[in-house]
Amino acid sequence: MKNLGFTGRISTWSAHHHWVVIAAWIVGLVAISGISSATGSNLTTDISFTNKPESQVARELLEEARGGTEQFWEQVVVQSDTLTVDDPAYQEFVTNLTAAIRGTDGAVDPQHVVNTYELQQVDPQQAAGLVSADRRTTIIPALLVGGLDEATDNVTLLEDTLHQFESDDFLVVTGGFASVNEAFTKASESDLGAEFKALPVALVVLVVVFGAVVAALLPMVFAFLAIGITFGLIAIVSQVFQMSFFVTNVMTMIGLAVGIDYALFVIARYREERRHGRDKYEAIGIAGDTGARAVLFSGFTVVIALFGMFVVPTSIFQSFAIGASLVVLVTIAQSVTLLPAVVSIMGDRINALSIPKIGGNSDHDEERGFWAGAARFVMANPWPMMLGTATLLIVMAIPYFSINLGASGTASLPEQYDARKAFDILDDEFSAGRIQPTDIVIQADNVNDPSIQAAIADLQDRLANDPEARYELVNGVEVLRDDLAVVSVAVPGEAASDEAIAAMKFIRSDIVPAAFNGTDANIYVGGPTAGNSDFFDVVDKYTPWVFAFVLGFSFVLLTLIFRSLVVPVKSIIMNLLSVGASYGVVVAIFQWGWLADPLGFTKVPSIEAWLPLFMFTILFGLSMDYHIFLLSRIRERFDETHNNTESVAFGLRRTANIITGAAAIMVAVFSGFALGDMPMFQQIGVGLAVSVFLDATIVRTILVPATMRLLGDRNWWMPTWLNWLPDLRVEREPAGAHEASPAGAAGGD
Repeated sequence: MKNLGFTGRISTWSAHHHWVVIAAWIVGLVAISGISSATGSNLTTDISFTNKPESQVARELLEEARGGTEQFWEQVVVQSDTLTVDDPAYQEFVTNLTAAIRGTDGAVDPQHVVNTYELQQVDPQQAAGLVSADRRTTIIPALLVGGLDEATDNVTLLEDTLHQFESDDFLVVTGGFASVNEAFTKASESDLGAEFKALPVALVVLVVVFGAVVAALLPMVFAFLAIGITFGLIAIVSQVFQMSFFVTNVMTMIGLAVGIDYALFVIARYREERRHGRDKYEAIGIAGDTGARAVLFSGFTVVIALFGMFVVPTSIFQSFAIGASLVVLVTIAQSVTLLPAVVSIMGDRINALSIPKIGGNSDHDEERGFWAGAARFVMANPWPMMLGTATLLIVMAIPYFSINLGASGTASLPEQYDARKAFDILDDEFSAGRIQPTDIVIQADNVNDPSIQAAIADLQDRLANDPEARYELVNGVEVLRDDLAVVSVAVPGEAASDEAIAAMKFIRSDIVPAAFNGTDANIYVGGPTAGNSDFFDVVDKYTPWVFAFVLGFSFVLLTLIFRSLVVPVKSIIMNLLSVGASYGVVVAIFQWGWLADPLGFTKVPSIEAWLPLFMFTILFGLSMDYHIFLLSRIRERFDETHNNTESVAFGLRRTANIITGAAAIMVAVFSGFALGDMPMFQQIGVGLAVSVFLDATIVRTILVPATMRLLGDRNWWMPTWLNWLPDLRVEREPAGAHEASPAGAAGGD
């Protein structure tokens, strides 16, 4: 077929050489699987910085002094409802438990395991700090062997030892960075399974859109294939780049959404062209030059929006950007090459197991259906439609202005996890800060110098005698080298709470400067609470840069695609309205608690600090999909007729069926993400589902057509001095394509 564009030629070649293409994908899949299996994955729940804030400096100094590894303490909690630590039976139990912990197969450093009875002989004051006020609870601090990777494995061995001591008389649990990290990993894996609960809904939507079971199953197969390949790629990338464990959840969510949708767009156009009498290869070529071309543009829009997260110098944002971008790129490659090859083999068997009277299949149906009526109504009432929908979205966004950004701490874990139980006990009876203490790192020429020792003693005194009694010293003073020492202190609350961060900041701003005034020591306050505080500061600082990057790129791309300056500005404003409304819904449900209990969600004091920025980049990319599919169809019709009102109505009714189905699939996938137990994933799922729903219904169905009707031909205004810009229109109607067929990926089926 002549006059095909780049994607059309690749799709046609792939169709004619289908076995070569399939073999190449199989070889690539085997190679990726082999490499990832050999290397394993190196994912972590830890967050690191690339811009060296104070907490990162403290962490690196400690790691260097300890031979390149961090130390991870566990607080083993022993509690009895009937006995106190003064009872001989309690002492015997704790003594036996301590001996067992020290002998836990090299998982615990036996020199750094102590109980209150042993400590009573050498430091009665510190021993008293290991016993609760009612004397029914005590703590056994234990140092795990190795760095984070080893500690994660070793804490499992420690927990196995503790389980042997479970009884009706004593509760034995442990809490610490490693055990909390392990609990978050397990909860994340559990929530990953919850997302697949939405797949039956997605399948039903596909059957309704296509009216055939085989055609409906194919997009789901391709989505799973893209996810599987990306899992292997992430494992490989994690060997050279720190990747957050939660990237697997994010990648799966995005992979299901775009994997199903992109295959849906291409298959829909292929089936339409076959209905119009095209032969198999000609239909594949047209689908490649329209549907796959639209996927290419939309997919790269999503990828570049995601790469806005690379502006933020933290591993979690950058790993999210890598994981989500990889799955989108794999999906694009599949849509242009593998999908045409498979369709070439299947031919009309793609319509197998058809279901009569399901799925709109004719142009005549589109002219008299629901969407045609909606288009006529909006065109007839543009002012009230625009003002009403814009007002609704603005009102929905109002809760966002009271957002309190924070992070999910141990208290957000489901109650069945031992780390959560340990946290609750420590929070009630001691200080929850013992689980993840704050490290005050002292760097000086000689930390044993009398002036430095006096300053350290003053520091401890100020911490121990703070007027508000907010601090609890942990493990005493540790001299790591002649030039380095560390004082660990438990701050109140959990590591990400407002209370803990305020207490940590008071140490930085008041206690440390007062204690070390007049010395030449450099003091760095680190630990999880300091890391959370520095992370929040980084997010605040770089958010405007991310917004500028994404909005600026979107403006340029839309200008090139639609040859207009008005359409990009209007599209950006509308996307911001839908994103802002979704922010407001997330705050209202999770922070304010509106409908949280009836819907089965968890009310939290703060929204994840990374969530608004993450949602913005994801949603801005995904929402551009629908805008590109709709507006490109309108633009194509306008180029043919130069009648703006008719073109808007035509584009709306011709794209409605397939885009609505695609949006319904995304909403189902994102809603499945919200079915898990972790508040962070609930917030992501609800936010993304609400935004896609609003964008595909209120924005696309009402706001876009109404504003385009009001602006008329001014929608397509482009100054003549910009005519030199390249023309990147998505819809290239290939020679011989059916005149009335819906445009590209937006074609109704």
